[in-house]
Amino acid sequence: MEDEEAELRNPFPSPPSHYTNYTSHNLKLLELLRERAPASNEPEAEASPSDFSQLNQHEVLSDQQDVPEWPLQQLEKPRVDWILEEGHYSVFGDTWFIKDVIPSLGEQGGQQFYPADPSADRRPALLNILRSLLVTYSRLLDALLAPPPTVPYDHPPEWRRHVEWITVMAQNIMAAANDLRPVQARANLEMMMHRQLELRKDETKAIHEKCDALEAKLEAMRTSVTEFNSAEKVAAMDSATQAGSAPKAVTIQDVLSWAEEIG
Repeated sequence: MEDEEAELRNPFPSPPSHYTNYTSHNLKLLELLRERAPASNEPEAEASPSDFSQLNQHEVLSDQQDVPEWPLQQLEKPRVDWILEEGHYSVFGDTWFIKDVIPSLGEQGGQQFYPADPSADRRPALLNILRSLLVTYSRLLDALLAPPPTVPYDHPPEWRRHVEWITVMAQNIMAAANDLRPVQARANLEMMMHRQLELRKDETKAIHEKCDALEAKLEAMRTSVTEFNSAEKVAAMDSATQAGSAPKAVTIQDVLSWAEEIG
């Protein structure tokens, strides 16, 4: 039994030793036992068909072969209603709660000096614990500075009692701080979401500013292109005007005609 518990606490545990009991034959016997349980014993007829603790499986399954010595009820599936009623279940030797709750210091077996209700104001109790801690620490220093007793006695030294009390006070402060972990996590999440929102706003603002700058540049380029096209048109018109008012070019035929007229 101790070896099985040690194996269950292993980080990589082997399958439980009773997994070999889940054979087709044993499951068939379990089904037969479940069917015959109400009719096998009249006082047990009102009981749940899954409750075989008061039945003798060898008598009920006397017509079957290879009935195991261990109870077939071990092959039943875990009762979910029992788990919900108890509020926890065991896996690999560890107890797990259905609802993820942080047990209080009192539930863990310690001395709790602050209200267990999380909605109550714990500040007065924590201030009293802090004052008691400081006073006990002062008394601890006095006990350590005191001369040793000349006569031996069986009682524990005074400083040990102060150390134990300081330990209890420190446990209360740490437990009260741990109870605020969900509140701290919620506040950190809210702060992170606000930071992400502000970051997205800044990024969106930078994108809009960049888009405005690009639009301004595009508008300036359109204006410059329009002005350039207008200038080209004006230059073309000027060149055409200048070409129309220029003197007519003299050809060779004109020169020959002029020479004949002179001669």
